[in-house]
Amino acid sequence: MSLLDLIVQPSEQAPLTPAQQRFNDLLVRIEQLSGLIQRLEAWSDRHRYAHIQALRESVQLAQTHRKSLLLLVHERLQTADLTDRQQRMARGLVRGLIDHLAPMADPQVKALADVYVSDEDAQEAAEEQAEAAQRLRERIEQALGQPIEKPDQYQTPEEMMQAGMRQWQRQQEADEQRKAAKRAARKAQKQAQKKSAAADKGELPPAMLREADAKSAIRTVFRQLASALHPDREPDEQERLRKTALMSEVNAAYEKNDLSTLLRLQLQVTQVKPGGAARMADAQLMAMASLLKEQVAALEDDLDQLQSRLSRELCVTVRAEADEASMSQALQRIQADQRHSADSLQDDLRRIQNDAEFKRWLKEQWQLAKATSA
Repeated sequence: MSLLDLIVQPSEQAPLTPAQQRFNDLLVRIEQLSGLIQRLEAWSDRHRYAHIQALRESVQLAQTHRKSLLLLVHERLQTADLTDRQQRMARGLVRGLIDHLAPMADPQVKALADVYVSDEDAQEAAEEQAEAAQRLRERIEQALGQPIEKPDQYQTPEEMMQAGMRQWQRQQEADEQRKAAKRAARKAQKQAQKKSAAADKGELPPAMLREADAKSAIRTVFRQLASALHPDREPDEQERLRKTALMSEVNAAYEKNDLSTLLRLQLQVTQVKPGGAARMADAQLMAMASLLKEQVAALEDDLDQLQSRLSRELCVTVRAEADEASMSQALQRIQADQRHSADSLQDDLRRIQNDAEFKRWLKEQWQLAKATSA
């Protein structure tokens, strides 16, 4: 059964009150969010393992080809007739391949790193990285609309990019904090006004009344379920086990103030008639609405976390509202990109078996690296 069975239906004689409409809206939102989370989890279960496995295999194959390239370029540096400029290009490519292969902790890669990362080569590489970082800095500052803080600390494009991202995040956090502070100030002002007005009338503040009503509402639902599910009153063994399991769910939901789960269980266990909430007073519906609102916020947070985690794990943007076919196609595209990367490395290995092609390839790779860092 669905929470939507509890929705209050209007009639010609009795249109919905604001409390009933609010109660209905929150039930719909909870069902919507729960459905989105379930749908996204089901989609992830169908695709996640195979996708991650395919990416892992492509990355491992690409690393194998990179190591072969590294060994071949190193060999050509010892045997081929290269100009000084071509030798610098080759050493730069070797250092780049070593950087890619460093996580492998391969003894051959480590040995070559000791050979090529000399003081002279390191200085040459550092200058190139610093120039690329400066070019990237100009683009980042233009996007941010402000200078990078302490730019001299960042000597590589990666460091500069990370600094730019941190500064952008700080900007966003500062904006959010300012907005939150304004919202909190407005809320506090309104609450103070309401408390003052209530005090003048000798009444309890509405927020305190709603909180008391909310506790009373959830306690009422819990007691109804506890009475219906009491396992000691059930003579049938199988039915007693079923009620014991359901009572465990009820206790867990009650401890969390999870009204929506209690209402679902109430529909399931006590066979509440659809639209039964229409018989509730507006004060009781408003009390329930305050609990349902908290659950909406918790579900929205759960959904955001699920989307962020899957986006990181799958290396594509994952959104619950997106078309499943489109997200599946995005997975296929990134798998194809990774396979293409590995295939391109294999093609390079085949191509540079002779000196003339090796020299042309060196120039192309050097130009590509400069264009990428520009």
